[in-house]
Amino acid sequence: MPDVLSSEFVALQHAVAGRYSLEGELGRGGMGIVFLARDVALDRLVAIKLLPPAQAAQVGLKDRFLREARTAAGLSHPNIVPIHVVEEAGGLVFFVMAFIEGETLGQRLRTKGPLSPVTGARVLQEVAWALAYAHARGVVHRDVKPDNILIEQGTGRAMVSDFGIARAGETTGSTAAGEILGTAQYMSPEQASGEPVDGRSDIYSLGIVGFYALSGKAPFDAPDVATLLAMQITTPAPPLSSAAPGVSPKAAQAIDRCLDKNPDDRWPTGEAFAEALAQSTAVTREIPAPIRVWITRGQGARPLLYIWSALLADVSLVLYLNDRSPAVTLVLLGATTGLFLINRLYRTQQVLELGYTVDDIRAALRQQIEHRKEELEFEHDYDREPPWWAKAIRWTTIGACVSVATITAMGLANLDISRLFGLFAGSTMVAAGGAIIGWVWPGKKLTARSDRALEFRLKLLESPIGKFMAKLSAIGLKTRALPAPGSHRPTELAIGMAADQIFESLPKDARKALVDLPSLVRRLEAEAQGMRARVEELNAMIAGLGDEALSAQSATLRETPAGAVAHDQRSKLRADLIAKREQAAQRLAVSVAALENIRLDLLRLKSGVGTVDQLTADLDAARDLQAEIQLAIESRREVEAALRPGRGAAD
Repeated sequence: MPDVLSSEFVALQHAVAGRYSLEGELGRGGMGIVFLARDVALDRLVAIKLLPPAQAAQVGLKDRFLREARTAAGLSHPNIVPIHVVEEAGGLVFFVMAFIEGETLGQRLRTKGPLSPVTGARVLQEVAWALAYAHARGVVHRDVKPDNILIEQGTGRAMVSDFGIARAGETTGSTAAGEILGTAQYMSPEQASGEPVDGRSDIYSLGIVGFYALSGKAPFDAPDVATLLAMQITTPAPPLSSAAPGVSPKAAQAIDRCLDKNPDDRWPTGEAFAEALAQSTAVTREIPAPIRVWITRGQGARPLLYIWSALLADVSLVLYLNDRSPAVTLVLLGATTGLFLINRLYRTQQVLELGYTVDDIRAALRQQIEHRKEELEFEHDYDREPPWWAKAIRWTTIGACVSVATITAMGLANLDISRLFGLFAGSTMVAAGGAIIGWVWPGKKLTARSDRALEFRLKLLESPIGKFMAKLSAIGLKTRALPAPGSHRPTELAIGMAADQIFESLPKDARKALVDLPSLVRRLEAEAQGMRARVEELNAMIAGLGDEALSAQSATLRETPAGAVAHDQRSKLRADLIAKREQAAQRLAVSVAALENIRLDLLRLKSGVGTVDQLTADLDAARDLQAEIQLAIESRREVEAALRPGRGAAD
């Protein structure tokens, strides 16, 4: 979320409101500004590349930008960043492409140094495959460099982006004679000379990328562009083995061949270069750790924690009932509880320091609960009756618990239980041991198909106690490194959270004047989430239109003999479902657009270019919209209730 709004950000957000929600600027280049955004309908992150309005006014630049986008949009390859949409809207020219969560190869090399020989060879192979695919379709990239190669987080996959000066090979006259397009440090000799180029020019540039990626330095360097271009044209490249002795001789020779000044002496295709590298490209998937560690830390020791807590509570109770050092009892209980809370506060602060929020933790817990449901379904046979010995252990455990409770009750009645202390301790140990065994082999038929402990943690986190603990964790917080954009948050939640953060940063007087803004944001969020769920529900119904499950939902289809459902009846039902889905999708877009307007107004207010009155007007409009959507939802519920089977009406 940008603290200072650029004019391009505001203009583009207004142009795409309801379809895309802009989150921030990713970067600027000679041919465009790239913004991170969310696709509202599909609830996914995307990148939008905008041609700056001043350049869009120039017909030549605008045509080149659109040509670039349409050329790249025609490419579909696992190692090429896909382009979804090319548009002109509100006087703006832009295209929407997939957002690749990760970093550029240039960022990776600048922060972490050269790649290992195996990783470097794999990255070069994947880029070579992508270029070979493009070359086979007559497209030359013309600007292959580390900053145009993305490394996907988690998979390590290399993806080529920004065919910013690519042109279709069959197009003539799009580049004037002698015109030089590209980045000097990675430019081929023929490109530096302004001569016609083909795919072998990209192979040369990829060779320089490989030299830099494996050695940490470029084969050519000069204080000015003119000298650098002259070196590209006339100076032979040094052998890679002299700069990166750890690289295998075959891989070094393959890269050296890419750097030959004569195009005929280079690798003829990207496939040939990739094959020459002959290295393993196995990838180990990396899983983001901070919140996952917060959730799973200590799960293996959970039974031990239960045993320790039970023993401590029982011993403390006996000591207290027998007037034996009650102060020691309180100290033990207080110290144990305090140490546990301090540990949880510390673990929570570790996550918050990385830029995550408590909302991220909550969302991750919900996701983990769903994952555990799937795992428990696989782990346990819920339909099987437990064996007799497991039942015996269960009833023995229950008997031991009854014994502990009975002795405790005797103590509360002021009876002398010192002679029963051994029975008390023994019953406690049996109860604890039986609980552990029962954890592994349940003695009763399982019915709870979820992790109750995780659900309790979520409820606790959402309770006043959990909110208070979160505030304690934020004391003295020092932000370290921000994580990649969160994958947990639906678009409406992400916008609402951003609005909350900006609202909290406003002066007290402004917050007082807008006191009902947070509650309105919550209502819009809820309605957007309801509409999103409705869209997903209708999608599932449409997808299963031929299934028995869907036929059972319609009285008309139920009354039709099996195998004789008329085509027009089924078509009408499909059309009705599609119309309802489009209506729900439209309401979702309108709700998200209302949230977006509130966020933009808050940003303007924070930046000093907006007023409370402007924001109040948008809030009034949002309230009217919210009331209208709520009325439509209630009307739909009444209609569905009237048409429900058993009410005497057909679907």
